[in-house]
Amino acid sequence: MTLHLQPQASELRNKISENLDLIQTSINHYLAGNDLHELESILTRLGRGGKLPHWYEGLTKRSLPNYDGKTIGSIVEMMLLATIENKVFRDIPNLPVFMINPAKGVDFPQLGLGVKSPSDNFCTSEPFFSTYERLLGNMHDSLVLLTNYQDKDFKDGKSTLAIKQTKLLRGSELADKNLCALAKEHREFLLQKNETLCKKFIQFLAHVNQSSFMANYLVTLLKNLQQEKKVIDKEIDKIEKNFELRIRKQIKKGEVPFDKEEISEILKIKDTPHQVEAIINSCNDWVIENQKEFARVANDNEWERFLVSPLDGKISISFALQWRYNFASVFGRSTKEIESVEI
Repeated sequence: MTLHLQPQASELRNKISENLDLIQTSINHYLAGNDLHELESILTRLGRGGKLPHWYEGLTKRSLPNYDGKTIGSIVEMMLLATIENKVFRDIPNLPVFMINPAKGVDFPQLGLGVKSPSDNFCTSEPFFSTYERLLGNMHDSLVLLTNYQDKDFKDGKSTLAIKQTKLLRGSELADKNLCALAKEHREFLLQKNETLCKKFIQFLAHVNQSSFMANYLVTLLKNLQQEKKVIDKEIDKIEKNFELRIRKQIKKGEVPFDKEEISEILKIKDTPHQVEAIINSCNDWVIENQKEFARVANDNEWERFLVSPLDGKISISFALQWRYNFASVFGRSTKEIESVEI
């Protein structure tokens, strides 16, 4: 007698990763109202109260009402899981009963897989658990499906809901790509100096706010952290000129100008032989002054994860009441929005 052990979630995720084209082609086939009978039993199981979801009838008629983004996201999730079960897992024995349960912190808990479904603004709002997610990413992988929800033809009812591109991102890739690059560049360098400096460094990166010109100045200095003194001094001179230009523009507009004292600590960095420490301490002062109780040092778990993280973030993450994930770079697009802090 052959025993069929239940497949591991990682094995099933690999199967999904190998079949992204099939998944996208198939889900679009179903979203267009074709062969939906193949998914009825799965959708009934996933539906509230063991019934087909309320939007199913419209889908059979190739017509969805003008639902909001949250409802569209729910439709995509259910259709995605049903498609994966029917097309990718069909011949795999002893599968678990798959459910959708975002309350567990991951959309498909049996797979350890999240789902993001941005449209052409490439953005989603995500639950906020820890600021260090900007560097560390998620604990689970995610499928990212770019939808046509914002396309004019879909809005006008001339096309059905469809998936335009599909990507699978590892958990660590759901982090800010520019902040990760900066952290990766200086991690070993700062650890060789001392652990406290490195902790202050990542505390700043986790809490930096791209709307703050002072934070942007500090990021510029961090980019040059390992450069020789004359390079850092030159960057400080640029910062001073930029700040003076801001003041002149404010005066011209009749606004109350900034006080040059605001950049005094940055200017003092030119006078110290310990510029690395001075830059990091200025970053730490910014965090304390601007984020107050909101900011905290990485806890033991976050610190240990940081030490071994590949720091391979691929998206942009900004602060709001929730995280704002921007997937433009994942889909090979540029965005006019500032993706991370810079002058």
